Amino acid sequence: MTQAIDPPMAADEDARAAFRTAWWQRLLDDAATYELTRFAVLRLLALVYLVAFGSLALQLDPLLGSRGLLPIAQLLAFDRDKLGSEAYWRVPTLFWFGASDGALHAACYAGVAMAAAALLGVTNAALQLALWAIYMSFVHVGQIFYGYGWETQLLETGFLAVFLCPLGSVRPLPAPAPDGKTAATPKIVIWLLRWLIFRVMLGAALIKLRNDPCWRDLTCLDYHLETQPNPNPLSWWMHNAPHVTHVLGVLVNHFVELVVPWFVLGGRRWRHGAGALLVGFQVFLIASGNLSFLNWLTIVPALAYFDDTAFARLIPASRWAAMLARFAALRPSRRQTRAAQALAVVVGLLSVGPVINIASCDQAMNRSFDPLDLVNTYGAFGNVDRERHEVILEGTGDPVPDESARWREYALPCMPGDPRRRPCFVSPYHYRLDWQMWFVGNDAARGEPIEDEPWLVHLVWQLLRGEESPKRLFAGDPFPGEPPRWIRAGLWRYRFTRSRAGGAWWDRVRVGEYLRPLSADDAGLRQFVDAYQWPDAR
Repeated sequence: MTQAIDPPMAADEDARAAFRTAWWQRLLDDAATYELTRFAVLRLLALVYLVAFGSLALQLDPLLGSRGLLPIAQLLAFDRDKLGSEAYWRVPTLFWFGASDGALHAACYAGVAMAAAALLGVTNAALQLALWAIYMSFVHVGQIFYGYGWETQLLETGFLAVFLCPLGSVRPLPAPAPDGKTAATPKIVIWLLRWLIFRVMLGAALIKLRNDPCWRDLTCLDYHLETQPNPNPLSWWMHNAPHVTHVLGVLVNHFVELVVPWFVLGGRRWRHGAGALLVGFQVFLIASGNLSFLNWLTIVPALAYFDDTAFARLIPASRWAAMLARFAALRPSRRQTRAAQALAVVVGLLSVGPVINIASCDQAMNRSFDPLDLVNTYGAFGNVDRERHEVILEGTGDPVPDESARWREYALPCMPGDPRRRPCFVSPYHYRLDWQMWFVGNDAARGEPIEDEPWLVHLVWQLLRGEESPKRLFAGDPFPGEPPRWIRAGLWRYRFTRSRAGGAWWDRVRVGEYLRPLSADDAGLRQFVDAYQWPDAR
């Protein structure tokens, strides 16, 4: 009697198949649930939306209103005349239906109300879709004041959040329902969030290593903490720390951005460890500077590295087992599953451009590849400035604008001005004029003229005419009674002090003139303003 013996090659193939099956099971982690993960993701995303819409509500009129620096209505009229019907696809925004100040404010405050509702626990796909559509509408017409990578990152994150939520419920957490309609969080969307944070981190790492040698020789933090857009008081302390801490900081940056995202391919412990490192890294960045809501937003997809077993540790141990057992009994609804599968196909197709960009030696930073900004490339500080330059506006009421005149500065809320003024803590709030003036300072130091910043000429024109709206963008009004006769702009170099013994945070020196003294009667200024046909030109 003979016994059948499997051929060695067949046995090896069976072993390899078993290994592949076990690896994919570990990767997909079929036993994991993500109801608490979804809760955390949506609440933090709602906070970011609330800050984004709330800060816009306070700056909308002077920046984008009908008499703002870059009026939305004027932009849309120009695009319609230039592009015809193609404009509606090239510039997707709800404001094609109306861009009056009333419509802009209504949309902004609707965003504030819906973000607050989501923060309080309302979990609904229609609500998330409305938040995304309104914010998308502002991003696409916000021009340079919305030209930051975190704006498209919020759009991509917000669109994924739509598919995390049920359409017929507003509950923050699912509960058993007799009709069987309660559904689990689609795991496909969790993986799409992981794909987002993977691209964010990897893109940021590669743009640094490719673009600026200081990221390769580990010296970037010798400059970055001082030259970043909005330093805070901790930035001063970190900048003056020993050089070895700066070297270690760059090494940690490279490890977290370049290596840690790959841990998503490991088991649960690897993923949870990676999630902790990603979140901790963003918290450190929040502490080191005021980068608007960028780092808060980046934490949102990083939370997808955790499943419910990680978040359950934050609640009383006596409730763990019952809650996780209830979540384990849930199944995704057929409708949500199909929607998530369709989303995955769309994201996969739209990811081709970003992946090619990341792999390219000519990698672009913060670029969109589709009109709706559904899948984008990201990066930050691919180049680090070695010196900090600020353009500061000054006005005088004296008849002759020479050095004997009494010049008063227009101080921004959160940018270096008076060297003795303490740097601000403002994250996640976003002072949009402050950020643009940081770019202006860099450009001015490279010799670019003010004519390349027409919005800034418009700001000077408004201040000379005594317009009230732009004054809200500054820390105070140095001319509360009547407008100045003259305004000029100087270029200053700022450096952190080495000691606080004298009470100053900064040392500064004037290094040049960016804008000669101008009055409202200046013929060249009048001609420039008339050419742009701004609503307040006359």
